[in-house]
Amino acid sequence: MSEAPADPRVDPPLHGDEVAILRGFLTYHRDTLRLKCADLTQEQLAQTLPPSDVTLGGLMKHLALVESQWFDYFFRDLALAPPFDTADWDAAPDWEFDTARDDSPEALRALFDEAVSRADAVVDDALARGGLDEESARVSPRTGETFTLRWILVHMIEEYSRHNGHADLVRESIDGQTGE
Repeated sequence: MSEAPADPRVDPPLHGDEVAILRGFLTYHRDTLRLKCADLTQEQLAQTLPPSDVTLGGLMKHLALVESQWFDYFFRDLALAPPFDTADWDAAPDWEFDTARDDSPEALRALFDEAVSRADAVVDDALARGGLDEESARVSPRTGETFTLRWILVHMIEEYSRHNGHADLVRESIDGQTGE
């Protein structure tokens, strides 16, 4: 079993306004994914826990895509960020998971960090304009309604929570490291 990397996460605030609480939890979960992927080689980031074919690198790339989908595509009505904007999603619906095996740890971390940085800038801008009730430029394909920034932030926390559970199991299978 390897020694766990130092935990750089900051607990979400116990008190504060809605924005502080939502952003605190989202940051905490983003940092949890970073922690689960810390200090691993390309081969380790590509390792699966059968019967699943999910990898830590795939989760990192997937969540970078999810950041771009919600903040670039739905909220701002922009194209997906590179490299997601040129992927052939019809031919490879799991492109981000499949291609992550070929990416270096540095490239995966940079892609993830850039996606988070862009998303945070979108949130900052939206909060300055209209707050948590600011509405997305695009509508839900299911309901035809817009999304509020509040809804997107809560959804992102849910997305990270679910995938961090997967990441915890995969990381334990790689080197025995456990923890929240």
